[in-house]
This record gives sequence, C-alpha cells and structure tokens, in this order.
Amino acid sequence: MGDSDVTAVELRSVTMSYRARDGDYTAVSDVDLSVERGRFVSVVGPTGCGKSTLLNAVAGLLPPSSGSVHIDGTPLRGLNRKAGYLFQQDALLPWKTVLDNVAFGLELRGTGKQERTELARDWIKRVGLAGFENAYPHQLSGGMRKRTAVAQSWIGDPPMLLMDEPFGALDVQTRQVMENELLTLWTGSEKTVLFVTHDLDEAISLSDEVVLLSAGPGSTIVGSYQVDLPRPRNLLDIRTEPAFTEIYRAIWSDLRNEVMKTYERIAAGQAG
Repeated sequence: MGDSDVTAVELRSVTMSYRARDGDYTAVSDVDLSVERGRFVSVVGPTGCGKSTLLNAVAGLLPPSSGSVHIDGTPLRGLNRKAGYLFQQDALLPWKTVLDNVAFGLELRGTGKQERTELARDWIKRVGLAGFENAYPHQLSGGMRKRTAVAQSWIGDPPMLLMDEPFGALDVQTRQVMENELLTLWTGSEKTVLFVTHDLDEAISLSDEVVLLSAGPGSTIVGSYQVDLPRPRNLLDIRTEPAFTEIYRAIWSDLRNEVMKTYERIAAGQAG
C-alpha cells in the first residue's frame, strides 16, 4: 500500500507569503504535514501563527507561494472538491429557510428537489433542529445557526472536513454540546478532519493528533502529539481524566513558549 492510499492531506514544504504594505509577509514557512484518512487532526498555535492560512491552502482558497498540497496523493489545483468547510462565521443565506440553506449545496449540484429536500430534512433531524425547517437564520440562536451550518457542510457527504474555529463564538456550555455532537456524527464516518482552534482543551478532547505551529511570522510545525484517549469520548467528563491532564501539560509547556514569543514580538513592536 502506497502513501497515497492512506494519506488524505499532505503538505510538502508549503510556504505562504503575502504582499503587505511594508513588504512581503510570510505567514508559514516550509511546512510539512501529513494527515491519514479517517483521522481527526487539530492545529493549534499562538495568535497570528498562520493556522487559518494553512487551512485555506488545504481548501484550495489560497495557493502556496512555494511547495505543494496533495489531496489523496494528487497535487491540488484550484478548490478542494473533496472537502466540506465549516468556518467560524457561518455561510447561511439570510433570505433562505433552514431547510433551503441546508439543501443549497445539493441544489447547486443539480440534485432534484424531492431528493435534496428529503436529505435536508434528515440532516436537520440529525443535528437536533427538527421543527425549525421553515425558520430563517435571524430567528435562530448562535447554537442553532451552528447546527444548521454543520448540516449544510455534511449533507454532501464529503470525505474531508475543514473546520476553522467553528465553535469559537459560542458560550462554553453550547460549545461542549456541539463538540459532542460533532464527534457523534464523525465516529464511524471515516471522514478526515483538519480542525483549527486556539483552544487546547478543545483540540485534545476532539483529536487523534494535535499539531503545534510556532509563533509567526514564518511559522513552522514545532510539535506533533498523539492523543491516545479511548473513543468514543464523553467530552463533558473527559477533561477531568488524569490522561487528559497529562497530555494537556505536555502540549501546553511547548505552546506556552510560542505564546510568549508572540507577546514579546508584539511588545517589541509597540516599543519600537
């Protein structure tokens, strides 16, 4: 079995640079990352380290300045059609109902109205929104909007999910409920997940592996940590387990160093 048979995402020496007002800015530099199919991998790091930039590269929204992104062993050209996206700001259309928002991706694909309506109703039920099919986004709570966005991103059954701090705007209790529901949907699905978060608790709770980016600019991967906590996981209890605390301490000691570097650079810039 070759690497392409098991590797869903591979970044090879990926550098992402931008033209800024005061010259070129390099967000991430020479990043190598491999994500096996069916794995849940989270990327953490200090503010401004390029986590979202890497995700945009895997999504095909931003081409690398150098290096390459490979999806299932094939170099990525243009948008990653094998991925569903769930970003911090949902993409719900305010003039469409929950049902129509969830079904919208299938509509764009040309799926017949009866089929896409049945699938949308099924997914709305799965995410706990049965009875809200005809509601509009402005009538929903933050948690309900996020449930709608989850259904919207999963209905097309993509083999890969890219998530950029999707629960960051929710209150703590709602976030933990949504994390649990995400894991319930993911378990047994064989989907590959690349998840960006600033919350180390969240990363460890959800993931098979946590990848740590260094302080920017020119961030690189400075650590990769296996999360050997048994599945299925109850996220409402997992944070009190000794094994969780042990993994947290190991990653935080390295993450803390990168966070401090970021603050030192900010302070030096302000003093300059």
